[in-house]
Amino acid sequence: MGIDTHQEPVVYMRRDCHVATSEGFNAMSRIRVNTAQTSIIATLVLVCSDLLSHQQAGLSEAAWRLLHCPVDGESAWFHHAQPVDSMSQVRGKLYGHRLTAASAKNIITDIRAGRYSDIQLAAYVTACAGDRLNLDETIAITQAMVASGEHFDWGIDQVLDKHCVGGLPGNRTTPIVVAIVAANGLVMPKTSSRAITSPAGTADTMEVLTNVNLSFDLMREVVQKEGACLAWGGSVSLSPADDMIIRVERALDLDSEGQLVASVISKKVAAGAKQVLLDIPVGPTAKVRSAEKAQRLRQLLESTGRALGLDVRTIITDGSQPVGRGIGPALEARDVLQVLQNDGHAPQDLRDKSLLLAAHLLEMGGKAEVGHGLALAQSTLISGQAWDKFRAICAAQGGLKLIESADFSHCVRATSSGVVAYINNRFIARLASLAGAPNAPTAGMDLHVRLGDDINQGDPLFTLYAEAPGELAYALDFLDGHTDVIRIEREMV
Repeated sequence: MGIDTHQEPVVYMRRDCHVATSEGFNAMSRIRVNTAQTSIIATLVLVCSDLLSHQQAGLSEAAWRLLHCPVDGESAWFHHAQPVDSMSQVRGKLYGHRLTAASAKNIITDIRAGRYSDIQLAAYVTACAGDRLNLDETIAITQAMVASGEHFDWGIDQVLDKHCVGGLPGNRTTPIVVAIVAANGLVMPKTSSRAITSPAGTADTMEVLTNVNLSFDLMREVVQKEGACLAWGGSVSLSPADDMIIRVERALDLDSEGQLVASVISKKVAAGAKQVLLDIPVGPTAKVRSAEKAQRLRQLLESTGRALGLDVRTIITDGSQPVGRGIGPALEARDVLQVLQNDGHAPQDLRDKSLLLAAHLLEMGGKAEVGHGLALAQSTLISGQAWDKFRAICAAQGGLKLIESADFSHCVRATSSGVVAYINNRFIARLASLAGAPNAPTAGMDLHVRLGDDINQGDPLFTLYAEAPGELAYALDFLDGHTDVIRIEREMV
């Protein structure tokens, strides 16, 4: 029917059609749909008009794809879906019971099989929210998520990976780091998630530049050829339950600590990584807001990684303000290319942080002695080797694309003179998201100031970009009610 329900499969029937009445289907029932080719579980929406005949059922885009694009007129059979037994274990968790290895496996297996509705997924996400998962539960969920999908084995002992726990707009270091590391002959099969609560994830940004929807076999081929890839983890079915959970986390604007750890570690194990570097930005408006929470997360990540056979090392970085200038897929992609091409306009903070992370990985991979990784990372970038490797990776994945620009923009200027004393990461990310990012790839924000900058009244603070005037107006309406996005204070004499 050409209806986009995101990833949730939906079936449409007339309320009074013979199948709906004889089966006793109600609106929002979970039903099993069988065709000659396959079977899925979907949510039923009842239609109270002549949009469909008594002999027709309509499918959302997600249901259509999962049923392998059935031929018009093909027969289908509809039944009540079996009750989801593992929901009792989710309810138990909501009431304070701990998850076991068995219950975690049951829940993740049912999520992976599509048996959970979005409402049931929301209940699971809520049950795990905050710090409600202990170490044993986190390990159990991680193991179950790894078992739910494909798994790479590269046949070598040294396979590197990195990840940032998020919460920092514009922090798009991964493409630069992968290029530097792979240019030095190390293997780094990088899979990334799409945005959860941010205006862009690495997969969203890389999709502006090249194809990230790699099949399992194509990802293997790219890595074997170039030593690295930059792919969306969902396309290669690595920990696929995670992407289903992320979709609901994003809608709820929730990102559980334990589920975050399970998401990160399961993707690294499934990608075949052996050594992993994790970046934990800490700041008053970052995802991790205190040194104490950073230490707790560090221990949880390292302990869960060890339990699944990974050498996990963490680095705590400054999360007091966004990294780079661009916030949103296309704008972040522009920043990435400027750094890789040694452009004089490249954001220095993005360059410096990328070099720092690459230095740690080069030392972990044995390409540089401890304390000498930074010099090697810098020479790899300055010489153009990293840019050459990045282009080669993109070519292997389908080619490097041109970056497009948004049609609508609005510059927000300072209303007073002084020093930039505070930048609210959460509000900055919210503004870019309201402008349309990441669904509108060219939407987002360019940040023109950094903490400590001296500015005058009328100087530009940031520019919002949107692909439609309504989205730009939506973001500006939010800004009207939130004046503390960037705080300017007068210097004390």
